[in-house]
Amino acid sequence: ARLVAPVRALSRSLASVADLKKTSLYDFHVEKGGKMVDFAGWALPVSYPDLSHVESHLHTRKGVSIFDVSHMLQLLIHGKDRVKFMESLIVADVAGLAANTGTLSLLTTDKGGIIDDCIVHHTTDGYLNLVCNAGCADKDLAHIMARLEAAKSSGMDVDVEIKPDHDLVAVQGPRAAAVLQGGVTGDLSGLYFNHTAQMSVWDVPCRLTRCGYTGEDGVEISVPSGRTVELVEKLLSASKDVKLAGLGARDSLRLEAGLCLYGNDIDETTTPVEATLMWTVAKRRRAARDFPGADEVMRRFKAKEGRRRVGLVVEKAPARPHYPILNTEGEIVGEVTSGSPSPCTGKNIAMGYVDIGYIKNGTPLQVQVRKKIFPATKVAMPFVPTQYYVEKK
Repeated sequence: ARLVAPVRALSRSLASVADLKKTSLYDFHVEKGGKMVDFAGWALPVSYPDLSHVESHLHTRKGVSIFDVSHMLQLLIHGKDRVKFMESLIVADVAGLAANTGTLSLLTTDKGGIIDDCIVHHTTDGYLNLVCNAGCADKDLAHIMARLEAAKSSGMDVDVEIKPDHDLVAVQGPRAAAVLQGGVTGDLSGLYFNHTAQMSVWDVPCRLTRCGYTGEDGVEISVPSGRTVELVEKLLSASKDVKLAGLGARDSLRLEAGLCLYGNDIDETTTPVEATLMWTVAKRRRAARDFPGADEVMRRFKAKEGRRRVGLVVEKAPARPHYPILNTEGEIVGEVTSGSPSPCTGKNIAMGYVDIGYIKNGTPLQVQVRKKIFPATKVAMPFVPTQYYVEKK
């Protein structure tokens, strides 16, 4: 799954890396000329010298890009009550997940606000695999551990383990599976979107999950930290289609795919209703109202009021977070949360929240960019069709 705000960190070069956390690939990034920036307290590459931001973005849409996402929080949930415990935290139907499959879900507060978005997988290895955002890692872990203590006190058989000594590498793009297939022990044609499996990748024992944050086909590989550089080097040497990519391309790719950035597009003041993420709230959980904040979430869902997350195309000027969204009469009806020029469409795209009366596709709106007003139109998301490798029914 995902990046975490503030996006402005993407453009801030490092004056010093002494106080920043580093992934196992840090020296490798520097050796390859990566422009390192402070992102959620981690030193990570925003770009590489061989490709511009736009070139890297477009390359991901046609080839293969490697992203270092080792800053993400990887957790293993153990014990016979692990499913029950997980469902006390998130909105997914974990019990209903088929073996070795997973889903995007949300950690919610008792008021229905979004603590974080996460990906959970129900493995056949005796644990649930949970991946959370790096920028939310401390608060997520504190929240989960507090709930764990209460669960254990009530007699539940459950434990939480931070996945030891493992990094996370995202391999994204339409050629990702073809390139990887030459180095893996399993058949990737049977590993569908949000499916997970343990297999060797060029003799490195890994967990592969068919997912990503770009809208393209691809996998995220959980790899032993001591062998991460080895794995990435083998990927790069496997095909000329494989390139390193940084946070800049990752952010514009996810925006084209209509995917939320925690801290920008969702936070604890937004519920799944406003964020148009009710599809993550499983039908069984809605009916039982047994997830955190269920009563408030379902009240808002039925009320059909307030604001909603929408996509916008803005004429002439790129919109940025916090720019006001106006109706045609000049009244403020919302705010931009993410925005940038789209390399694939050539348009200025944005995501934001507007009053519910302005959510119909084609609705004319305006965006205030500094002191000027520019026309905008409400459009459907994603802005670019997603290419997930979904099993045909």
